[in-house]
Amino acid sequence: MRLGLVTREYPPEVYGGAGVHVEFLVPRLRELIDVDVHAFGAPRSADGVRSHGPTGLEHANAALRTLSADLSMAAALDGVDLVHSHTWYANFAGHLAKLQYGVPHVVTAHSLEPRRPWKAEQLGGGYRISSWVERTCFEAADAVIAVSEAMRADVLDCYPTLDPGRVRVVHNGIDSAAYHPVTEDDALRHYGVDPDRPIVVFVGRITRQKGLSHLIAAAHHLDPAAQVVLCAGAPDTPEIAASTQAEVSELARAREGVVWLQKMLQPAEVRQLLSHATVFVCPSVYEPLGIVNLEAMACGTAVVASDVGGIPEVVEDGETGLLVHYDPTDESSFRVDLATAVNALVADPSLAARFGARGRARAVRDFSWEIAAARTVEVYGSVLP
Repeated sequence: MRLGLVTREYPPEVYGGAGVHVEFLVPRLRELIDVDVHAFGAPRSADGVRSHGPTGLEHANAALRTLSADLSMAAALDGVDLVHSHTWYANFAGHLAKLQYGVPHVVTAHSLEPRRPWKAEQLGGGYRISSWVERTCFEAADAVIAVSEAMRADVLDCYPTLDPGRVRVVHNGIDSAAYHPVTEDDALRHYGVDPDRPIVVFVGRITRQKGLSHLIAAAHHLDPAAQVVLCAGAPDTPEIAASTQAEVSELARAREGVVWLQKMLQPAEVRQLLSHATVFVCPSVYEPLGIVNLEAMACGTAVVASDVGGIPEVVEDGETGLLVHYDPTDESSFRVDLATAVNALVADPSLAARFGARGRARAVRDFSWEIAAARTVEVYGSVLP
């Protein structure tokens, strides 16, 4: 079987969960089948990887540039037995290849445009294009892979014409050899974080989806002994960048120990932060699964997270962390409850350590990329003639 995998993100250009998914899934797939990768971005030297970009539309809306790159991808997919696309950015390439070459098209649903209306702030009219692309490609796909049971339910809710039998669940994985507890602390000290004090960590993009503003508001009520480390960058819009800057500045004036890292850290630095954190916080308002929670768990860190989407399928409430109910009609209560949960673990480091140890064991046992790859190949087999 020769697979054409199409994606916006691929190393070294990875910035979100979908990119992490593809980065770690492809090597495991290549142990089982032949894989050609087609990705957006600058030329890459890796074997079996081809880069694509917009053609003559450099100043057009981002959605139109995306479709231009998809055309380039589709033209390059001749000869594959099956196409697998990741995110709406690459879905159209997979759909066109299905039509042009008569091969099956499998889509992985990492998120859904109807569940992210704030993307209109970033894409403008392009959000209507991205929504049309997603609907068209999902409804025509031979199979849709959802990254959680909650995501499967969302897919069928948003696209009710889909045959439920075509929507399969394959959970994201974690490389427990890449993410593991470490004792080194030089990166923490370099960034002004004291490893001998409690540490509350957030890692994520600055987008409404990740709920960073809720954590910043909650941080005003956290134990003063705890440091608040925000690894947050790549804002969706200038407006959300400005509002986050104002919120973090206000928090820093109100309490000490606020560290905001606005760049993408190296994997070794992330491991240190997660390993030394007392608590990792995931305050997302929408999260199909949340690989970042698996990264924290694999590093032996307790998690406090919202109970949205697929998060409860990863974080076991009272076992590997604490879940906080998110109600979009009562965000003030969410912020209070978030602070209460974090404070409970800061006040009881032995409980946090037990949660972290159980989380590491769960990540290793239940969420390997080898399992994800094997189940993905099973989906491929189900749609091939």
